[in-house]
Amino acid sequence: MVRRVAVIGAGVGGLVSVKCCLDEGLDPICFESSEDIGGIWRYTVSVRVSVYRSIITNTSKEMSCFSDFPYPEDFPSYLPHSLVLEYFRMYAQHFDLLRHIRFQTTVLSVSKRPDFTTSGQWEVVTETGSVRESHVFDAVMVCTGHYQEPYLPLASFPGTESRFKGQHLHSREYKDVEAFRGKRVLVVGIGNTGGDLSVELSRVAAKVFLSTRSNTWVISRVSDHGFPCDMVSTTRFNHFLDWLLPSALTRRIRFRKFNSWFNHTNYGLQTMGEELSPQKSFWLPFCLLSGTVVLKPNVKEFTENSAVFEDGTTEENIDVVLFATGYNFSFPFLEESVRSIIDDNRSLYKCVFPPQLEKPTLAIIGLIQLTGSIMVGSEMQARWVTGVFAGWNKLPPPNRMMADVLKRKNPSERENLKMSFISYTDEIAACAGVKPSVLRLLLTDPQLALAVFFGPCSPYQFRLVGRGKWSGARAAILTQWQRTLKPLRSRVVDDNSDSSSGWHWMCLLIWSLLMVLLIAYYQVV
Repeated sequence: MVRRVAVIGAGVGGLVSVKCCLDEGLDPICFESSEDIGGIWRYTVSVRVSVYRSIITNTSKEMSCFSDFPYPEDFPSYLPHSLVLEYFRMYAQHFDLLRHIRFQTTVLSVSKRPDFTTSGQWEVVTETGSVRESHVFDAVMVCTGHYQEPYLPLASFPGTESRFKGQHLHSREYKDVEAFRGKRVLVVGIGNTGGDLSVELSRVAAKVFLSTRSNTWVISRVSDHGFPCDMVSTTRFNHFLDWLLPSALTRRIRFRKFNSWFNHTNYGLQTMGEELSPQKSFWLPFCLLSGTVVLKPNVKEFTENSAVFEDGTTEENIDVVLFATGYNFSFPFLEESVRSIIDDNRSLYKCVFPPQLEKPTLAIIGLIQLTGSIMVGSEMQARWVTGVFAGWNKLPPPNRMMADVLKRKNPSERENLKMSFISYTDEIAACAGVKPSVLRLLLTDPQLALAVFFGPCSPYQFRLVGRGKWSGARAAILTQWQRTLKPLRSRVVDDNSDSSSGWHWMCLLIWSLLMVLLIAYYQVV
């Protein structure tokens, strides 16, 4: 029987894991190596991994909040790190989480107890200052995320260390623009970080070059009619269309949608053939158009002061190379027999449980990349895991979990493709018994059903049913647009449009067709 749970890390995953343990009547102790909560969202100029000074969230507040604790309505939709951290503090205070966290305590080792095959218990060795302690826990939740060890593939760029006389660094070391003022900078990598840093550096650097070996889509955080992009696009209705329509057709629709802002082929960013995760950058197209950022292909090699690219072109007098090449995860505290079986999240059952363990008392939280908020995905994982620990949720036998893992390990799958936010959260919600039924809502609460199906797939949907049901979930769903618009009402003007009534009429017209299609969809899924 699981009672005492060790939670490693007090970032997003750690905070929500402590809260979920308390919800299930478990006794959590969270170990945090730094002096405060927040993880990477606590900005610092030290070597600890954290966000950079100017970062703004890629997901909006309504789509990335904890499911029973909305952001304050006066917070903007896209948030700087200071407001994200303030929200975490409010969450920790509201649910009285801080008393369960031991700060400035490093976890040195996590190893199986001698009787693990029967007890499932772990020995956790920690260090606070110079004092070491050994603890016994019934279960462990690892919440250190995947932004841990910088991935710096210097071997793929000959000459970086042997010939290049300029400075090279990983984006982890980037904090603000001052060190790059007046310099010629090459940014390697066109993910969200590479795109954002290229734009920011273009305002102070003499020149910025952005090198990429792959194509990408660039989309704005601001969607139709000025609403947050993820609130408009991440809906069950759109997810249903992706299931219903042929994949070739959905790719063409997506291609036309993304290109409606600007033609990606003209900018050297993308062609129709590939299905990639888009990056969000409102300013990057303008920087490319104005020449303050110049897009380049992959780097072939570096000379003393220049970069040679695979198309044969060369850029001279490069002062700084900034590698925005991502991170590797690592769990150095786990004993070797456990660490060796975790290649990546695809070697875990549902990206959470190592299936080879005799007892399912170790869970990895937050080692996921989703098309939506990782905060929401991590919370859903923690709810499921603590339900398993408490005995409410059951896992299949190890052989079935291994079969599921092997089925998901597709070697041809592109590593940079993210998992569908709705597909993954629904899958974990079903395991936890908290997935909402649109069909049942259509019969019992049509207004809510329309909001759940056509509106944003916000995290409150996963508090409508099952364990942890929240009485405020319905109201939170029906008022999410008001909270989105609230911070914009600093100057109110008359609104004579009747677009909202037209939307409701459209919903009514397709009601009958929807009923038939929904029944077919949920029978298949």
